[in-house]
Amino acid sequence: MQDKRFSRLARYPWYSSSFNNIYIKWKQVQLKFLNRAALASQDSEGLWNYVSYEEYQDISLHVAKVFIKLGLQPRHSVGILAFNCPEWFYASMGAIHANGISVGIYTTNSSDAVHHVLENSEANIVVVDNAKQMAKIREIKHKLPLLKAAIQLNGPFDEDLLEQNGYYRWSAIKEMKVQDQETELQRRMNDIAVNECCSIIYTSGTTGMPKGVMLSHDNIVWDAHITMKGMAGLTPGEETIVSYLPLSHVAAMNADIYFSLALGNTVYFADRNALKGSLGKTLLDIRPTIFGGVPRVFEKIQEKMSSIEAQTGFIKKSLLSWARSSTWDYWQGVMKGNDYQGIQYRMAKALVLNKIKRALGLDRCKYVMCGAAPISVETKKFFLSLDIYILEMYGLSENVGGHCMCSTQEPDLETVGKPLDGTETNIFNPDEMGQGEVCYRGRHVFMGYVGDEEKTNETLDNEGWMHTGDLGYMSEERCVYLTGRLKELIITAGGENIPPVRIENLLKSELPVLSNCFLVGDRRKYLTVLVTLKTEVDMESGEPLDELSPDTLKWVAQLDLPYKKLSEIIAAGPCPKVSDEIKAAIDRYNKNAISNAQKIQKFAILPSDFSIATGELGPTMKVKRRDVAKKYAQVIDSLYND
Repeated sequence: MQDKRFSRLARYPWYSSSFNNIYIKWKQVQLKFLNRAALASQDSEGLWNYVSYEEYQDISLHVAKVFIKLGLQPRHSVGILAFNCPEWFYASMGAIHANGISVGIYTTNSSDAVHHVLENSEANIVVVDNAKQMAKIREIKHKLPLLKAAIQLNGPFDEDLLEQNGYYRWSAIKEMKVQDQETELQRRMNDIAVNECCSIIYTSGTTGMPKGVMLSHDNIVWDAHITMKGMAGLTPGEETIVSYLPLSHVAAMNADIYFSLALGNTVYFADRNALKGSLGKTLLDIRPTIFGGVPRVFEKIQEKMSSIEAQTGFIKKSLLSWARSSTWDYWQGVMKGNDYQGIQYRMAKALVLNKIKRALGLDRCKYVMCGAAPISVETKKFFLSLDIYILEMYGLSENVGGHCMCSTQEPDLETVGKPLDGTETNIFNPDEMGQGEVCYRGRHVFMGYVGDEEKTNETLDNEGWMHTGDLGYMSEERCVYLTGRLKELIITAGGENIPPVRIENLLKSELPVLSNCFLVGDRRKYLTVLVTLKTEVDMESGEPLDELSPDTLKWVAQLDLPYKKLSEIIAAGPCPKVSDEIKAAIDRYNKNAISNAQKIQKFAILPSDFSIATGELGPTMKVKRRDVAKKYAQVIDSLYND
């Protein structure tokens, strides 16, 4: 494996702050918040069970000793293939305290992808959620000579999996006698260096298997510290968050696990159906003080609220419309420098908006945050009209997820915020409008990709600048504005550079029953778009169903059509009235398009919506553009066959 001691600190020593590894920082947190609830999870009867910071530390250190006993070598990894739960945290912290490396693996990964992660990270141990995930390990274990142990958290358990063959149950791990590993653990903790890798985040590339992003102790500790510094009004030891996004993703890992190094907060674990619809109930139960999500989470909340609003009576609807209008007027004033709270806004809060926040479980929230992908201005406007300012964060796995952050004191719906203190930002190769590649450097910038010096050198130049692949510009006030991705840019046959995500969001805003839009046109004469209509979702599998969603049903009824299923619309030709409505939405978008090259000429309605389960969306619900283009290649080609 590539040397994980490669140090960003040695090259760029001017970033002043104390150097800490996670072990030392963790000890400080334990002493300060010893009896504070660190983790909370629900049992089968719905009761919350709490784990204090002292217990969290004790269990994690026990797990560290177990890992050593089972064969974890220094600077080798522990793979964690499980849904969010306390054991995920124990395994991660146990690996790091044993001077190993914590590696999250998406539960949606195929066995081949799991094999790549475990082999690439030189894993000695893997912790899996259940029998379904263990089946993946059984399929590949013979090809992983460094893998010494596989530990299963939850049943059912296969009786053929024996400890002598390297298979363990978590219940046995908890009871394992490990007093003889105390000295070795202490030696390893004393040997931890701040510039050593302690976590690897696997991030998808445009081709091939995921790349392993090596993050050092100092990367993580410093980023958590500097991010918390930019969030005024938080009280250490008093804040609560909900863990529901995959911990294999850098945003969830950073917020759920490592914010506590600076904040001493309590983490509540949502159930595994959170992204399939149960998140709302968890928010009502917990009423967190910090809530983070990806754009699709906020879009789903917006869709549900719009659906409820459409079904309310005239008086309630009028009251809500007045409240939202008054609140939007107030926030427009704030964005222009006038934060005067007029009587209309104060009445709107008291009579309507505070109740809505309470119904959403966000009434105690000090920060509502969004990251991992760009969120549309339309969605931000919707929440702002409810007096909920979505604070956008920008960063990549390669810098622990945080580089820019918006401010509640200087709200701006277009920007991803200002760079965090102690970092540098530059726009490389700007055009005449000042737009170019966003690049930055600082102590949060990663060590490199595991075993891939070529890709590392492509991303990190000789002066330490990290090339993000994001297009954007920076204002005189140092606010960063993103305009697209270099690799996602559509370059038409005429040579026009077109950012697809912005156009897709604009089109969805023209016709809210569109669930996903997928712009096509790379090396083509003109732009086309694939669209999906909103349908119901299977709560167990997460797959889209054929039944139309309530919003779509209402829209279809307004067109005086009898359809209840998407397949019926498709079978009708697709239905001319539905097609006409989609074409009208495209025409409205085209009327305001920046150029003729950015106008959409044709479209196709797909037979099902996108989902994680069916492969069009990634774990954080971002569209997997390469996979969609491949899956619907024939449909795309048909749009260009004149």
